[in-house]
Amino acid sequence: MASVPSLASTVQQRLAEGLSAALPEAGSADPLLRRSDRADFQANGILALAKQLKGNPRELATKVVESIPANDVLKEIEVSGPGFLNITVSDAAIVETLAARAADARLGVPLNEAAGTTVIDYAQPNVAKEMHVGHLRSAVIGAAMVEILEFTGETVVRRHHIGDWGTQFGMLIQYLIEHPHELDHKAEGAEVSGEEAMSNLNRLYKASRALFDADEEFKTRARARVVDLQAGDEETLALWQRFVDESKIYFYSVFEKLDMDIRDPDIVGESGYNDMLQETCRILEESGVAVRSEGALCVFFDDIKGPDGNPVPLIVQKSDGGFGYAATDLSAIRDRVQNLKATTLLYVVDARQSLHFKMVFETARRAGWLNDEVKAVQLAFGTVLGKDGKPFKTREGETVRLVDLLDEAIDRASAVVREKAQDLTEEEITERGAQVGIGAVKYADLSTSAARDYKFDLDQMVSLNGDTSVYLQYAYARIQSILRKAGDAKPAAHPELELAPSERALGLHVDGFGEVIAETAAEYAPHKLAAYLYQLASLYTTFYSECPVLKADTPEQVENRLFLCDLTARTLHQGMALLGIRTPERL
Repeated sequence: MASVPSLASTVQQRLAEGLSAALPEAGSADPLLRRSDRADFQANGILALAKQLKGNPRELATKVVESIPANDVLKEIEVSGPGFLNITVSDAAIVETLAARAADARLGVPLNEAAGTTVIDYAQPNVAKEMHVGHLRSAVIGAAMVEILEFTGETVVRRHHIGDWGTQFGMLIQYLIEHPHELDHKAEGAEVSGEEAMSNLNRLYKASRALFDADEEFKTRARARVVDLQAGDEETLALWQRFVDESKIYFYSVFEKLDMDIRDPDIVGESGYNDMLQETCRILEESGVAVRSEGALCVFFDDIKGPDGNPVPLIVQKSDGGFGYAATDLSAIRDRVQNLKATTLLYVVDARQSLHFKMVFETARRAGWLNDEVKAVQLAFGTVLGKDGKPFKTREGETVRLVDLLDEAIDRASAVVREKAQDLTEEEITERGAQVGIGAVKYADLSTSAARDYKFDLDQMVSLNGDTSVYLQYAYARIQSILRKAGDAKPAAHPELELAPSERALGLHVDGFGEVIAETAAEYAPHKLAAYLYQLASLYTTFYSECPVLKADTPEQVENRLFLCDLTARTLHQGMALLGIRTPERL
């Protein structure tokens, strides 16, 4: 089905036609339409136009209103103040537009057939290391942007650029060679839990680090093992692969708890670009983008200088021939542009890495890999803070394990669900507890602008009051309960009925769903969708308290209000799904 034009776009079009008819000299002027507290919409574009045409804005506004023919959408247009237009749409127009949305599986949201290909780099854990609270935001924000962009029609390629290469692997592999049973599992062929895989890796990491720091001979052997790894020695690579595989068991268990879909082909770590590094350096050096400085291959920038005033370069290759992150990141850009045919590269990475990515992107532009057709964007995010406003740590000052945080959220949410549950089995309480707890963690993150830090406060996150996912989930479950109790009465649109103020407010907000999706996708701003959904649930709560649904005055009014309930629920369900949050039917 074709997308459904929103009332805002229909009103905008009628006003633009009125402007052209009344003031042909204005060309295609923008009416500057927005939602208003004084009416349904307000247009204040005539003020700027009057200045341009050197006319009286109120007189021009009156002339525009007179030139708009009577129609079934605009109920009233009032000229206000110095030349604003206050616009009220008809009740019938609201219901008819919503009915067209309800008839479409996509709720009338347009699908852009000509969209490009976005590669999203997100959720980047490190092999043989525990995931901590610092990994949460990249995973949650990245997964939401994948869903939102795919929903708008973009082709999305997921990339998890895991840390699976580097000098620490020499230490780990050498230790495993000398202690061959350290990664063995209790029973051969038995299913290994993520917790068990991580505990094996942790034990091995600590033991190898202690030996590396204490024993010079082991340190020498470990460093030689790094050379073997980089040279592609078969035994060394096979042991390295064991670390990667063991880590994946652990990663997948954490992502599963986060209710996120991570697939094997999407994991292309630092090692995935090893074969490209030499060529990347050669291209940059031969084209003059990078130059040798004190033996290292560097890229310099006029506007990036250190505290001493000297230029700070991007080091692509070190003076000893080793490659840093820059070489890998630039090779990844080449691969994503040339092989994956990306038109946008979106990096969901901590704001503290902004300078590195600014330099990498500028280098890629100079090399011609990024241009007017292909852009790279860092969706930079802030830090997760504790209730005290300081970076989130345990009492011992350690970084908080991500899995502990998620388990606690599920426990807290399960207690809330158990307290409220009326007809849920123990199994259902457990399932809902996970959906509410993980939803609470995701929503707290996504409802904050990514660039800002946010406080991780579980008491607030699982609260039934305020801007929380639990509030939205309960609004959805309440609607499902009403629909179950409706008996023979079915949702049906009745454009002939007069709407109460809270019905109008709810209907107009539901109608804005497509526009907020477009804005969220264009700006990579999932918090805008979260804010829209919270307002939707709030408007529904007002409607529910002011407008009896099943006990409405007439059968037609019952059907119309059930229709509003049903479309609100579908919008909540679709919006929450795009944020990666479940909406249980019963709570």
